[in-house]
Amino acid sequence: MRDDAGPKRARKNKPGDDSPLKPQRPWQVLSRSIFRIETGPAGEVHEYAVDVDHFDLDEKVALYRDGRQHLVAGTPATFVVPGGAIEVARSTFGVSRMHLVADSGEERVLAPDRHSAEYWRLVLDRRHPRLSRWIGRVAIGILVVGLVLFVPQLLELVSGIDVVAENVGTFTSPISLPAWLNVTLLVAGILASTERALTLRNHWLLDLDTWWLG
Repeated sequence: MRDDAGPKRARKNKPGDDSPLKPQRPWQVLSRSIFRIETGPAGEVHEYAVDVDHFDLDEKVALYRDGRQHLVAGTPATFVVPGGAIEVARSTFGVSRMHLVADSGEERVLAPDRHSAEYWRLVLDRRHPRLSRWIGRVAIGILVVGLVLFVPQLLELVSGIDVVAENVGTFTSPISLPAWLNVTLLVAGILASTERALTLRNHWLLDLDTWWLG
């Protein structure tokens, strides 16, 4: 769904430099993602592509029109195109939104490039839907368990800060896990959040980047 922030974000977009879109290479499967869609009125259809560099610290993305750089923006971004807008958002572990939202409100997900990790996750979903659903459920289960076990320990850690302890008091977590288990949960949480990012899923509370890595 589009929100009031969309038009404001669109005003912050900068013109592109008209450079050509470089093809995604197989070795960029974890570092870069390209998504494409064709849209426009009859006789004026253009191909739009969004190029995402996952290692860009400025979290900028570029919109290409017919293979040439058209606009650049920081995420979350809104790129106005004929008949609607392309909305882009990122999480710590990948892309969380890549949708064309038509003026009518209809939403279409952009298609990932065939050399991207998102594409191969989509292939798995189409060829083995039952396995794909189970992978998604396991990822959610890992994140729920991690959330339940981690939050009490975090509260104890925060309440140990002098300013917090003086004004709020201290909290003793009923859960105390060994370091190796906390590390295991962290690694599992990273994998689970990455899996969800590959399917453009992200929840403000559930996913790891919102409660562990901030």
